[in-house]
Amino acid sequence: MPQLIFRGIPAEGVRSISKPLVEEMAAICGCGTDNFTLECLHVTALFDGEYTEPYPFIDVWWFERGDEVRDRMAAAIDRHVRSLGIPELELSFRVGREDNFYVNGRRYEG
Repeated sequence: MPQLIFRGIPAEGVRSISKPLVEEMAAICGCGTDNFTLECLHVTALFDGEYTEPYPFIDVWWFERGDEVRDRMAAAIDRHVRSLGIPELELSFRVGREDNFYVNGRRYEG
């Protein structure tokens, strides 16, 4: 945790920014780079009965770290992804509760 799920952003682009992005996010969160998971979903977008390009969107699943850290994370993610030539994107933080998180069948101890 955190897990970033990319939609509407080419996997090759995410791969190319993954190392510097994860290093910056780890510094912001004060944790190791091995805490991050990046995944790219294939999305088929439809509008008005036609196929269309999917809108770039990133879901960030994480344990809440406060407004300042969240704002810095959002800015870092936005900057790295938009460096790929993507003019606009949205992202959303989804908060998991640590007491609901399990690793190998055991409650996460932090």
